[in-house]
Amino acid sequence: MKIPFGLETMLFILFLSFYVFSFMGNLLILLAIISSTWLHTPMYFFLCKLSIFDIFFPSVSSPKMLFYLSGNSRAISYVDCGSQLFYHFLGCTEDFLYTVMASECFVAICFPLCYTIIMSHRVCAILAPGASFWGCIQATFLTTLTFQLPYCGPNEVDYYFCDIPVMLKLACADTSALEMVRFISVGLMPLSCFLLILTSYSCILCSILQICSAEGHHCAFSICSAHLTAILHFYMPVVLIYLKPTPSPWLDATVCVLNNLVIPMLNPLIYSLKNKDEEVYASIWEVLPF
Repeated sequence: MKIPFGLETMLFILFLSFYVFSFMGNLLILLAIISSTWLHTPMYFFLCKLSIFDIFFPSVSSPKMLFYLSGNSRAISYVDCGSQLFYHFLGCTEDFLYTVMASECFVAICFPLCYTIIMSHRVCAILAPGASFWGCIQATFLTTLTFQLPYCGPNEVDYYFCDIPVMLKLACADTSALEMVRFISVGLMPLSCFLLILTSYSCILCSILQICSAEGHHCAFSICSAHLTAILHFYMPVVLIYLKPTPSPWLDATVCVLNNLVIPMLNPLIYSLKNKDEEVYASIWEVLPF
């Protein structure tokens, strides 16, 4: 993707700063959770996994993009291009992981007395790898179908990394079947997860409204607001990039940069560890009407 002359250095410094802050922020959260025994709870277990994926998420495409912006060759090998589609594994897994985190919040607020039984260590040990497993299946299916297409036309990608939509433009075969699969995988599957998340938070909202005290309302909203903010930040770029009818390379690239660099950088701030959420949960349980 061509960058107007004179912007390379500015963009290099800006994106490098985003990348460093994203990497360091998620690494610090990861180390804090591992080193603090009182954070060894289901909520922070899933947050730890999210931080791991937010470290890898910008690391798939950002180093190569920074390499281009530093004035080096913009050529990329076929193997390197294929490896960048690891991005879809991370995205699919985070999609399922956000659904699991919403379910954990739902259980904590709507069924507090059964929380330790429902969200046991065994259940968490199943849900976390399960999110990675289904993300791997979904991404592998998409990547395999993409690279089975014949590429005999132009060899320039009008984008800053090898994403599936731009790869399909280079294929010299009918891509309608893969377009349908991509729509189901990147459209309907995230939509299904998003509907499950909305269902969970609708039930949470009903439980919050039954809390009489202002303190209970504040505690519950302090937990849910962080989750909802991160979820909306995750799904909005997906809709703008993959589900709009007419592609726009510059808009897609801008939104994708925000998704790959800015959102992983914001997540450590959104899921701030300054609040002891386990104590917040306890405050909610004391005022719930059951």
